[in-house]
Amino acid sequence: MFRSFGLPEIIIILGILALLFGASRLPQMGNSLGRGIREFKNGIMGKSDDEEPKVSESSKSRSETDSGEPLQH
Repeated sequence: MFRSFGLPEIIIILGILALLFGASRLPQMGNSLGRGIREFKNGIMGKSDDEEPKVSESSKSRSETDSGEPLQH
């Protein structure tokens, strides 16, 4: 009866959203939606907004060069 969304369906939905809200407004809406989902997950897990995300050692080592110096962004 129902099947998952494929690429054509997603393109059609994005096109309709662009027509309804305007292309310049879509990134703001996506940002707000992502922030809301993140806050919902943090609320479920019991985290507060004040807590900083934990950074693992493997991701710290990726941001350093072979000489051990941090990369300049």
